[in-house]
Amino acid sequence: MAEVKQADDGVQIDLISGERMEGMTSMEKIRMILDGVHEGNIVILEEGLSPDEESRLIEVTMTEISPDEFTGLEIETYPKSGTSDGGFLNRLMGKEETKKLTVIGPANQIETLHKDETLISALVSRK
Repeated sequence: MAEVKQADDGVQIDLISGERMEGMTSMEKIRMILDGVHEGNIVILEEGLSPDEESRLIEVTMTEISPDEFTGLEIETYPKSGTSDGGFLNRLMGKEETKKLTVIGPANQIETLHKDETLISALVSRK
C-alpha cells in the first residue's frame, strides 16, 4: 500500500495484495483496513478476510464510530461465502476459503448499487 496523499478532487483506492496480508495477524489486518478507511480511502483486498476476521472488523468498527468523525464502514465481498467449489465439505473439514475480493470504504462515501457472485457495483463519492 503506497503512501499517497488524497487529492482534493478524487478518492484514494488502496489495492492490497494477498501476499502483503499473508504474514499479518488478524488485528494487524483490521488496523490497516480501519486506518485506511479513517483517512477516507477505499480499501480493496485481493483475498478478503476470514469470516472471523470480518466479524472482528465489524466489532472494532462499532467501538470507533463517532458521529462527527467516523460514521462506520461499508463492506462488500464476492464470491459470497459458501460459493467456492468445495463449499460445504471444505467448511466441514475446517478449511476457510478466503480467495474472494473485498471492497471496504467509509459508510458516508460508498454506496452499493448492485452485488452478485461475480460483480460488485458501487458508487463512490467525495466527502
